[in-house]
Amino acid sequence: MEVMAKVLISDPLAKEGVERLKEEDGFRVREAPGLSQEELIKTIPEYDALIVRSETRVTEEVIRAASRLKIIGRAGTGLDNIDITSATKRGIIVMNTPEGNTISAAEHTISMILALSRNIPQAHFSLRSGEWNRKKFMGTEVYGKILGIVGLGRVGSEVAKRAQGLKMRIIAYDPFISKERAEQLGVTLIDLEELLPEVDYLTVHTPLTSQTRNLIGEREIALMKKDARIINCARGGIIQEDALYRALKENRLKGAALDVFEKGKPFDSPLLKLDSVIITPHLGASTEEAQKRVALDIVLQVIDALKGGPLRNVVNVLTS
Repeated sequence: MEVMAKVLISDPLAKEGVERLKEEDGFRVREAPGLSQEELIKTIPEYDALIVRSETRVTEEVIRAASRLKIIGRAGTGLDNIDITSATKRGIIVMNTPEGNTISAAEHTISMILALSRNIPQAHFSLRSGEWNRKKFMGTEVYGKILGIVGLGRVGSEVAKRAQGLKMRIIAYDPFISKERAEQLGVTLIDLEELLPEVDYLTVHTPLTSQTRNLIGEREIALMKKDARIINCARGGIIQEDALYRALKENRLKGAALDVFEKGKPFDSPLLKLDSVIITPHLGASTEEAQKRVALDIVLQVIDALKGGPLRNVVNVLTS
């Protein structure tokens, strides 16, 4: 069989996607999760397409070495691990799967809000250690509370719908969303500085860009109520962790729930030592359903692109 395209999968991908890719005539597929940067740079010249999740760093050096590469496929939404500018300069298409993990990420956000409100992880570990202390873990209802959403895109919109089911009041900040769209969602759209003093809960749902890095820092946190809580299931770096730590340590915030961090694995972060913080290891898209969806979505997109079919979810614009 003549090989038409060689595809490297450098992060774990659901078997449904891998099997579908291997079924395609003329495609040769290699799964190699855990490659170091040096190994990836040495390996990438022989491949036409690279499929990644969030672990592989597709740097300028990797792209420079990718002499045959035509497609970089991101199974998921976030693109901060891919040097899109370098890919664009080299004429390499970058595509993602923005819809596959939307529901899972929204559900995880709601789970974090509820766990934070009722001290569920803390109470769990207290009971396992032999304590029975109901007073220590007095919680609060989310009913009637104000949820501020920064970023009213796919995930933010789904969070809003679910929070409305909990009878929360929703306000949002998103300079790219029209008031008409916000009204359709039953959400009041206001400026960030107006939003922050009002919220009981603040959740962020934006990509990580130069504009959103440290979007919520010392100045923004200072505008919030002392009993407010912050949730980040989007991207590490949107919330400035040093500022968040100081506010929690000084009781200027009630609590925080984080699924993502400025450093990928935050084992040395002082936030891990605070009882007012709930942390999870980037589980927003970690459901069986989401993993299958993003794997199949990106595989089908890559197949179409390599075979000259329609291009879907391309995030860069190539010029001839």
